[in-house]
Amino acid sequence: MCEFLPQAVRDELAAARRTNPNRRSRLRVHSGETVFPILHLWSDGFAIDAERTAHLRGLVDIYDGTRHLSQCLILASRVANDELICRFKRATATTDRPALDYCRDDATPAGYLPRF
Repeated sequence: MCEFLPQAVRDELAAARRTNPNRRSRLRVHSGETVFPILHLWSDGFAIDAERTAHLRGLVDIYDGTRHLSQCLILASRVANDELICRFKRATATTDRPALDYCRDDATPAGYLPRF
């Protein structure tokens, strides 16, 4: 339906969509000291505003507010519909505890009762 609208109206709609404060996402991409808001996120990539940067590659961190979600290696990026589409080569989810160096036994008790 947008293809029937004049180009000036389409440009204004796109600008309003990018600056709408009610639709702000908490998702952010941190590339070094630079931070970009994520417009869309899916399992093997994400999209950011193409006006903020023309190219994004390498190791980045994805945050939801202040919570670190994952560390990702960006393989490729391309521009489509004023969005920079980035694809992951690797996405490692972060955890709040260290990795185990051994296999846990399933028969281990969850806790012990104190002796009286």
